[in-house]
Amino acid sequence: MDDAVELANYLPLSFKTSSERDYIKFLWDAFENNYTHGKYQFAFLAYHMLTMSFVYFNIWQIKQTEPQSFEMALIGFGKDTEKSLLEATSPFVFSTVNERGILRFLKLISCDNGKIGTYAKLVDDRNESAHTNGNIFYIDQSSLDLKIREILRVVREIQSHSQPVIEHCYRSFLLGEYDSKLGIYEDEADQIREVLIHANYLSIEDIRICAHFNLDTFSTSPEFSSIQSLHQCLCDTYAEVLV
Repeated sequence: MDDAVELANYLPLSFKTSSERDYIKFLWDAFENNYTHGKYQFAFLAYHMLTMSFVYFNIWQIKQTEPQSFEMALIGFGKDTEKSLLEATSPFVFSTVNERGILRFLKLISCDNGKIGTYAKLVDDRNESAHTNGNIFYIDQSSLDLKIREILRVVREIQSHSQPVIEHCYRSFLLGEYDSKLGIYEDEADQIREVLIHANYLSIEDIRICAHFNLDTFSTSPEFSSIQSLHQCLCDTYAEVLV
C-alpha cells in the first residue's frame, strides 16, 4: 500500500470539474478498500484505471501544448473519433478510444514501439483480470505489490518522457502567453494555481519539473524580473510538496 500511493504524485492537484475530482477519489477509495480487505484482483482493476487516468492527463497536456502534432497523430482514426478527440473538453473523452489505441499518442513524447508494447501489456493484464475466466490472478498481497511496482516503473518512465511538454507549458506561462487570463488574478499564487496548474491538470511531479526549469533562457527578456518573481512564487508556494 505504501508504494501504491506514489501514483498520487503523478495525478492532477486540481480538476476542472467536481465530477472529475470525485471520479479519481472514487477509484482511490475502491483501490484502498479492496486492498485492505484482501480483494486484490479488484484492487488491481481500480489501480489500473487510475493509471490510465494518468495517461489521459498526459495526452491532454500534449493536445494542449502541441495541437498540430496531436492532430497529425489522429491519422488512421475514424472521422467521428477524430472529431471527438479534437473537440474534447475533458481528458476522459480519450476513454472512447480503446486503451491500446490511445497509448500510441505516447509516440509524440518519444516513447518507441518497444516501450508502448510494454505499456500495452498492462492493458492485456487488466483485460484478463476483468473477464469471467475463472482465474484469480492476484490472490495475495505480494502478487499485487509486484504488479504495482511494475506499473509505477511505467508511470515514472512516461513522466520522464513528458518533461519537454511540461517545460513547454511552463515556458508559455512565464512568457505571459496567457495574458488574457493573467489579468484576472492580481496575486501571483492565484495566477499559478488557476492558469498554470488547474488549467493544465498539473501534478506534483509536473510542478517539480517547473521548479527545476532553467530561467537563463529569459535572462535578456525585459520581463525577466517578473518571470523570476513568478517562478520563485511557484517554488515557495509548493515547497512542502516538492520536498
